[in-house]
Amino acid sequence: MPKRISLGFLLLFLGTQVGITTLKPVQAQTPAVQTETTTKSICPAQLGASVDAVINRPQFNRARWGILVQPLSSTQTLYSRDAQKYFTPASTTKLLTTAAALQLLGTNFRIRTSVYRGGDGVLRVVGRGDPSLTDAQLAALAKQLKQRGIQRVNQLIADDTYIKGDIVNPSWQWEDIQSDYGAPINSLILNQNVSSIRLLPQTVGQPLKVIWNDINEDRQWQVINQSITTAENQPTFTNVTRDLKGQTLRIQGQLAVNSEPALVSLPVLAPAEYFLRRFRSTLIAEKIPVLQMFVSPTGGKNEEELANVESPPLSELVALTNINSNNLFAESLLRALAIKKPPVENQTSADTGLEVMKATLTQMGVDPAGYSLVDGSGLSRKDLISPEALVQILQAMAKSPAALVYRASLPVAGRSGTLKSRFQNTPAEGIVQAKTGTMSGVVSLAGYVNAPRYGPVVFSIMVNQSEQPAKVVRQGMDEIVVLLAQLQNC
Repeated sequence: MPKRISLGFLLLFLGTQVGITTLKPVQAQTPAVQTETTTKSICPAQLGASVDAVINRPQFNRARWGILVQPLSSTQTLYSRDAQKYFTPASTTKLLTTAAALQLLGTNFRIRTSVYRGGDGVLRVVGRGDPSLTDAQLAALAKQLKQRGIQRVNQLIADDTYIKGDIVNPSWQWEDIQSDYGAPINSLILNQNVSSIRLLPQTVGQPLKVIWNDINEDRQWQVINQSITTAENQPTFTNVTRDLKGQTLRIQGQLAVNSEPALVSLPVLAPAEYFLRRFRSTLIAEKIPVLQMFVSPTGGKNEEELANVESPPLSELVALTNINSNNLFAESLLRALAIKKPPVENQTSADTGLEVMKATLTQMGVDPAGYSLVDGSGLSRKDLISPEALVQILQAMAKSPAALVYRASLPVAGRSGTLKSRFQNTPAEGIVQAKTGTMSGVVSLAGYVNAPRYGPVVFSIMVNQSEQPAKVVRQGMDEIVVLLAQLQNC
């Protein structure tokens, strides 16, 4: 298996290999560590002192902790620390986005991609922001068109106007939009708007060979290859970066001559054009030639629908969003909320979605003053959420018709998603379902604990302004969650 390396990470300094697979939901989470804790019982009256003993350790002196713990059955407070203060939430933001989507759109909501017949030999593809669309769905569209008697396409038009606004949030950091977890968001998303290259060692002294998974993408970039193949068993590292204009790809680093290839994931430059190129190739494979193609800047009249594909139901999209902390899926769901409000001139789909989300969450009992968001994924450092707001949405969703779907979308401690490597061999394993959040200086976790001797507990733990490595903060955070798993009525 080739080594997989996320764009923009210099592995020499990390001292480890970073695993990225482009066919799985991309994320901005970092690996976690196990928490070794012996089984014991904690009375609610003892919880405060036990939690304080963790967060008052010297290594956390400079960090800000925000915590709220409540029984699921009531708003009684078991523990609170700065619960109403704002914190940078990272990916726990997705708890709000997915809750609003389920509440407003319903678990069976699907996103449709359509192909309409235009004039003489004209086909118009209308995307509506389906984040799950892949080459397999393009093949399904092509087969439907073949069955409808389409033998040639004079003009293939991509209508990318359904989602309005920038394809990346203007507050996202440059290193994020260089990486696959910061891929652009538009109406015609394909393969999560990520392409990839393989870097292969050659003879010693030669630059690494660059192989594109899609040869058409090679033509979109100017590649500056400053990498080198080294002797056997030498250290390996690669660093792939883009220039500020985004069209120059610089490849640096080295692979030993006997090492396996490295796989690098890249966000595509112009997603609508990328979609068109892939769809044209798919149509040609079905023996349907395409003479011209272009992206429509203004949309058009949709008449006869010749073919369509739909996303999985929202219940599955939400699971894909939360279990592996997929930013692109979260941003797509935010924009899907915009269909519930009449369009406003010059307002982006994301801003409309944020307004709809706030109205929905307020109706559910979440204090609108408890958060301030600019995106749906938590990738922006301008996002602010209080621990109280996260607990409020967890409490509200437990009473929602979509409660089971929402709960099932969260990673399970020691078992799945971003919690798979955490809480193993502890009392929390298998009984904690929670959403993680991680970025530089930020670690957060919020969710449910099915404490066997106490009953279900809802919690939110947020740490900001920490200079400690994320794994150190996570270790303390996980100790607190293990305490919650050991609560008993006494």
